[in-house]
Amino acid sequence: MENLNQISEFKSSPELVEQLYKFSSRKDYRAGSIILNENSNIRAIPIVAKGVLKVIRTEEDGREILLYYIRAGESCIMSFLGGLHNETSKVKAEVEEDAEILFLPLDKVSLFIKEYPEWLDYIFRLYHKRFEELLEIVNAIAFKKVDERLLSLLKKKSELISSNTIHITHEQLANELGTARVVVSRLLKQLEENKAVVLGRNKITLCN
Repeated sequence: MENLNQISEFKSSPELVEQLYKFSSRKDYRAGSIILNENSNIRAIPIVAKGVLKVIRTEEDGREILLYYIRAGESCIMSFLGGLHNETSKVKAEVEEDAEILFLPLDKVSLFIKEYPEWLDYIFRLYHKRFEELLEIVNAIAFKKVDERLLSLLKKKSELISSNTIHITHEQLANELGTARVVVSRLLKQLEENKAVVLGRNKITLCN
């Protein structure tokens, strides 16, 4: 229970942490696994105990865009909202880094809201954080060039894994940015020429 006990909303309520582990089912996933697809029914809320998830939105033409990451101790607020309103998922959740995930049944989600003020505070804080992250996405798409968004994404991924070397394909980066692979490849080459990155086979190293 170490990871969840470190969350500020849960520190004052070890009973809530105990209940989360008691009623949740725990599963381990490898990077690349899909834990939730768009239009899927939401039967439980994922809480990341270890690792990282990424939440993606797919447009009608098949293009994808990265919305936000879910780190250890966090959950997907869109799953909360969809599950509580009996709606299907509007997003896809994929494991970015090997993860341990707790799945809390929807009936317990509602029960905990009534019984634990810390749980409600946790949900509100998540909502606020995700709202700010989505505003950043909108701002980036509207006002930033693709090369700026690309470098920002690489830096964010580097921070997530605490390493300057990121193992990823140009196609994956293009999907997360909602652009074409050829665009990403061209921009990465420019970044390499400017000594901002070093390119390798399916890996990119950020230069200090």
